[in-house]
Amino acid sequence: MKRKRYSEEQIIGILKEHETGVKTADLCRKHGISEQTFYNWKAKYGGLEVSEAKRLKGLENENAKLKKLLADSMLDNAALKDLLAKKW
Repeated sequence: MKRKRYSEEQIIGILKEHETGVKTADLCRKHGISEQTFYNWKAKYGGLEVSEAKRLKGLENENAKLKKLLADSMLDNAALKDLLAKKW
């Protein structure tokens, strides 16, 4: 089965469609998603606007970059401590 990828804008559009009164089962069948996927999206993107979702995605990317930089820094620090701990 081919996996579909939806953008944040599309997900928010689907959630807004649900808010207008469309039943969950009908909505999931129409867009080819499972109800569990729908409820996961609702938990993550419920109440967000498109601009807020883009901002959230940007913050998540920035956070991932900062975590990687911190991990690299900690690795360098540990290597230097190991080097200094050796007896010459």
